[in-house]
Amino acid sequence: MQRKTDSHNPGDWLFFARSDLDGIRSLAAAEVGHEMARSKLAEVLEKLMKAELIRTGWGLEKTHDLQRLAKELRARNTDLFGTIRPLVDEFAEVYFTNRYPGFDVEDPDWPALRTALREVEALAAVIEGRLKPVP
Repeated sequence: MQRKTDSHNPGDWLFFARSDLDGIRSLAAAEVGHEMARSKLAEVLEKLMKAELIRTGWGLEKTHDLQRLAKELRARNTDLFGTIRPLVDEFAEVYFTNRYPGFDVEDPDWPALRTALREVEALAAVIEGRLKPVP
């Protein structure tokens, strides 16, 4: 069955974040595609921040800038800022540096990736808990 999504619905951002997390979990379990997994984790963080921002009344802005999104969260005094800030610090540059040549590439650190994945999954659960159920 086809389903129309809405970029102004935080639940739809969460839906896509959850789908991405499924893929990242598979990559981490098989320990393949480290750069892709890190890049996708940065994208998931972006989607989760946008879900939380939209939930608080933010007008959607098309940006991939995790630092900018974090500033928006701080401006809204969200209690998630303390949880999100270290993740933003870790993944702010990853969106670009792990997708395109011209940057230094580190050796895969699967334990660190799995730790970050668990932190992002916990963040997703908190945000999901804040959304009103759809009737």
